[in-house]
Amino acid sequence: MLHVVLYQPEIPPNTGNIIRLCANTGTQLSLIAPLGFDLEDRKLRRAGLDYREFAQIEVFECLDEFSCKFHPSELFAFSTRGRKLHSDAKYSNGSALLFGPETRGLPKQLLEQIGTKQTHRIPMHKDSRSINLSNAVAIVLFEALRQLEYPFLY
Repeated sequence: MLHVVLYQPEIPPNTGNIIRLCANTGTQLSLIAPLGFDLEDRKLRRAGLDYREFAQIEVFECLDEFSCKFHPSELFAFSTRGRKLHSDAKYSNGSALLFGPETRGLPKQLLEQIGTKQTHRIPMHKDSRSINLSNAVAIVLFEALRQLEYPFLY
């Protein structure tokens, strides 16, 4: 199983869209606190529609708590600061895909801890700041699923 990990997400509709994406792909969704919203937020529920009941969601106080529970085979961070493309990563069953908060991305200190070999980016126009979080998760998740030959998907 792949893991999508949102580090301190801030915008409820983005997380709602990601809940729907994870429910439809059988992907574990882990949220690292603090969250910029309540999980009962109306905007989150509207974006996630009724998929929340089908999604595997867990909230953790820190990234280490997530790692201790799931022991991901590898942790890939995604940032505009990454040097390698998201499609260059070699994903495996158990990979964790880590994304930062919408307004500031993953903290520099965390990226340094993860290392440049595990930090990737999505290619985009040179004058662009970033891609919407739920779109970025979809791009990366479907590349990982493609590499794994879409396990359990029809």
